[in-house]
Amino acid sequence: MDPSLDRRRWPRYRTLWRWHFYAGLFCVPLVLWLALTGSLYLFKPQIEAWLDRDYDHLPVRGPLAAPSAQVAAALAAVPGGTLNAYELPTARGQAARVLVAHDARLWRVYVDPRTLRVLGKVDENRRPMRVLFYLHGELLMGRAGSMLVELAACWGVAMLLTGLALWWPRHWRGAGGVLYPRLGRQGRLFWRDLHAVSGVWVSLFALFLIVSGLPWSQNWGGLLKQARELAAGHEVRQDWTVGRRQALAAQRREAEGQAHAMHAGMAMPGGAMAPPPADAYAQMDRLLPRAKSLALAPPALLSPPDHPGGRWKLRSEAGDRTQRVNLAFDADGAVVDRVDFAQRPLIDRMVGVGVAAHEGQLFGWPNQLLGLFTATGLSLVCVSAVLLWWRRRTPGHLGAPPPGERSRLALGAFALIVLLGVFLPLFGLSLLLVRAIEWLWLRRWPRAARFLGLARA
Repeated sequence: MDPSLDRRRWPRYRTLWRWHFYAGLFCVPLVLWLALTGSLYLFKPQIEAWLDRDYDHLPVRGPLAAPSAQVAAALAAVPGGTLNAYELPTARGQAARVLVAHDARLWRVYVDPRTLRVLGKVDENRRPMRVLFYLHGELLMGRAGSMLVELAACWGVAMLLTGLALWWPRHWRGAGGVLYPRLGRQGRLFWRDLHAVSGVWVSLFALFLIVSGLPWSQNWGGLLKQARELAAGHEVRQDWTVGRRQALAAQRREAEGQAHAMHAGMAMPGGAMAPPPADAYAQMDRLLPRAKSLALAPPALLSPPDHPGGRWKLRSEAGDRTQRVNLAFDADGAVVDRVDFAQRPLIDRMVGVGVAAHEGQLFGWPNQLLGLFTATGLSLVCVSAVLLWWRRRTPGHLGAPPPGERSRLALGAFALIVLLGVFLPLFGLSLLLVRAIEWLWLRRWPRAARFLGLARA
């Protein structure tokens, strides 16, 4: 092939290197953070089981109290609260888990199922793994944090793609440094092999993690939901939320609906709601045996109606979302509605499978280990990149690869960038902004141009 024709499709090596460097410069700190928090979140089932260990092995002897009595004990621990859901126990020695909504907050109350003693309560959104979830997805900074994480994910795609292009062997001289690192070498070559080979082995897994996490993000996920609602012509209810604000809003709407359903016709002077009658949740005692017999994947939650005249519902919130089921009961305990995972829209199933794999819950502990391998590999790539940069940099300069001579437009790379900009709008907008700042300001400021490596050698 004529080399000049190839250069029209793809940029020169030095150009790719500069793209890779600047993408990594922004991504590396956040990638390390996401790898650390994501690695911990992979083991959510094991960590939560350890945190709840004191509530899972109670010395329960004799008959258990009725579920409605357990709920009443939990409601007494949160004055003014309303039942949000009752988690079906998976063993006799477990404390009852009752979710109680009050003032836009959701409390998890642990109740001894025999003595009805309240063993503890915790704000659901302040449980350690929930805090870790928000640390991972939005840095506990709300919308701004979610946008920053999404921006890092977008540029992470550019970093991985340019890294693969740089790795691609142009002159094959064996697998050393290509498929495995030459550990016997020293200095820069050792770190270069560790960086390149580790990056190659984890790149595809990392790209999957980025794409599967986008539906949760504030911008990309919000646009996806808007597109779905525009196509459907009505509001779309998804099995996942977009950002903490939307999650809290959905939680508040559900709690308000349950309160109105339970307190319907019991308004007091001044607009306040009277407390529910003693037998308000007595139907639970009839429904629970039926709910247990259905053997939904745990945790399974039994919820009261969310509007007057509504039905009790049972849903599985299993980490493996392919096992999730939503049910509705009539007054006699018969199932009048059932939605399995296979019955959901295609996009919901695709996202569900992706999220389950992303969280390490799709195929058990091998999925967790694969996620840990990817996170560890990404961390190794980032650390080796920092060391390579530190060894190469010179005082007074950032250490960016110097630009070469101008070459003709690489059409293949340009088309790929346009496609990425369309698929990842935040990437496209940020790229245009960066280029505008570079051309209009940084290149005209000699000191900044020298420091950033924008001046041509």
